[in-house]
Amino acid sequence: MSSIAPFQKIDKIQLQNISKKYKDQYAVKNLDLEIIGGELLILIGSSGSGKTTTLKMINRLIEPTKGTITINGNDISYFDKVSLRRHIGYVIQDIGLFPHYTVAENIGIIPKIEGWSKEKRTQRTNSLLDFVDLPPDAFAKRYPAALSGGQQQRVGLARALAMDPYLLLMDEPFGALDPILRKQLQQEFLKIKKELHRTIVFVTHDIDEAFTLGDRIGIMQDAELLQVGTPEDLLFHPTHPLVAEIVDADSKFKHINQLHAKDMMTKISKNHLFSIDKTVGEAIEFMQENDVEILILQQDQQLTGIVTQSTLLRKNNDEKLIDHSLEPLTFEANDSLCSSIQTMKKKSTSIAVITKKNSPVGLLQANKVLFQLV
Repeated sequence: MSSIAPFQKIDKIQLQNISKKYKDQYAVKNLDLEIIGGELLILIGSSGSGKTTTLKMINRLIEPTKGTITINGNDISYFDKVSLRRHIGYVIQDIGLFPHYTVAENIGIIPKIEGWSKEKRTQRTNSLLDFVDLPPDAFAKRYPAALSGGQQQRVGLARALAMDPYLLLMDEPFGALDPILRKQLQQEFLKIKKELHRTIVFVTHDIDEAFTLGDRIGIMQDAELLQVGTPEDLLFHPTHPLVAEIVDADSKFKHINQLHAKDMMTKISKNHLFSIDKTVGEAIEFMQENDVEILILQQDQQLTGIVTQSTLLRKNNDEKLIDHSLEPLTFEANDSLCSSIQTMKKKSTSIAVITKKNSPVGLLQANKVLFQLV
C-alpha cells in the first residue's frame, strides 16, 4: 500500500460498475461515471438517491461493495486512506469547524499535521482568507461561534483548500443557508471556480443550483445514475421521464438564467470558415457546396466578419466579400445566455459568434434559441 496520493493533477476519475449494498438494500447500484479533469460535475437527486454515498466512495470514507474507482488510471484502493484524503478537499453542509479553534487554526490544522512551519501556515491561511473574502486581520483570530453561516461556509472552503488539492468534493455546502445568502455564495463560488482550475464534484438536491454551477450534471434516483450531461443535454435530450421531470424540460425558458452561450450555440466546422479576400460569387458557391447559410470570415486566421447567404444572394457575384461583411458580435463560450441574448437585442443583431480562447467555436442565433426555449 502506497502512502503517496496517486495524483498531482486530475486527468480523469473513473467509477466502473460501482455498487454499495447494505444487507439487501443498494445505496449505489452499478454506477459507471467518468469525471473529466478540470470540470465541475454536479450530482443531483432526492434524499437516498446515492449521490452522497458516491461522493464518499471517491475519498474512501465509504468502501464500495464492488467495482473500481481510479484516478488517472490508478486504483484508489491501493493507496493509504489518510494520505489520499489529505490530497482531496472535502466540504460538507454542516462544515464541521472545531469550535475551540480559531479560524486560522481551523484552516491550518492539516498543514500543521503535515509538519508545515508556523510561518508557512500563517502565510497560507492569510492567503486563503483573502481568497474567500474574509480579511485575515479581521477574521483569523475569531472563533466559529462569532461567524455568520455564510462566513463559516467560507472558512470551511478555505480549510478544504489548505493543501492546494487538485480534487474538491462538496456535499451540499450551501444547503443550510437562507435562499438569499445561498444565491450570493453561488455567484461568489462561480468566481472562485474560475480561479481554482480544479476538478470539483458537487452534491446538491437543487436543480437551479445545479444549472447555475455545473459544467455537467449527473441525475441519480433510487441508487442509480439516470443520465449525465450538460444542462443543454438534460433540457433538450432527456433519456428518462424522471430526468425530464427533474429539469422541468417542458419549461425550458425558466432555465435561461442558468444556461451559457455554449449551451445553445450551433457548433461550427471548417465549412463555416471562409477567407474575407474572396468574392461574393465564390462565397455563395462555397456555401451551397457545403450546405451552410452563414460564413465566419477570417484573415490570417483572425476573425474579421460574418455574412449570410440571404444577404449575398442580393449582391453581384464579382463584388468583394469584404464590402458586405458585418463586424461580428462575439461572446465567450461560458458567457451567460440570457445576457448574450439581451446584448444581441440591444445591438439589433440576430447572429453572434461564440469563441473559446479567441477561436470561433459556434454561432448563436437569437431566433433559433428563443424557438427552442419556448
